[in-house]
Amino acid sequence: MNVELVLLIIFGIWLAALTIFFIWLFVFFKKLTEGSEKGNLIKVLKKILETQNENSLAIGVLEKEIKRIDWEGKSHVQKVGIIRFNPFKEIGGDHSFSLALLDREDSGVIITCLHTRERTRVYMKGIKKGRSELELSVEEKKALEKAIKE
Repeated sequence: MNVELVLLIIFGIWLAALTIFFIWLFVFFKKLTEGSEKGNLIKVLKKILETQNENSLAIGVLEKEIKRIDWEGKSHVQKVGIIRFNPFKEIGGDHSFSLALLDREDSGVIITCLHTRERTRVYMKGIKKGRSELELSVEEKKALEKAIKE
């Protein structure tokens, strides 16, 4: 093969590679400047950097808001346990109940409602980290265990 022909083929391949590269560069620049006013590359790049800085600040604000919402969410009722029971033999049906309402850290209240023919009594006991300072009945313990397991 002729040396001139080999050099011509290499030169042709080089030109084809450069053409593909510049077409790709042109398409990339078109996408980069899409939606912006016509101007030089420096203005476009400055606008992109400003947008990036604004987005970084907005992301920081959103991260703080997510942390705040997560912190507040810990104190909302997230676990519920209810046990219905019949404390008195002469009254039929399970009209009485113990209801445990707990947050993420197993703190909250247990509400017990005792229903008789003459009246209904409601009692409340505070719960901190799964424990009560007051003595719990069997039903209240069951409601608390049920809520903690959730």
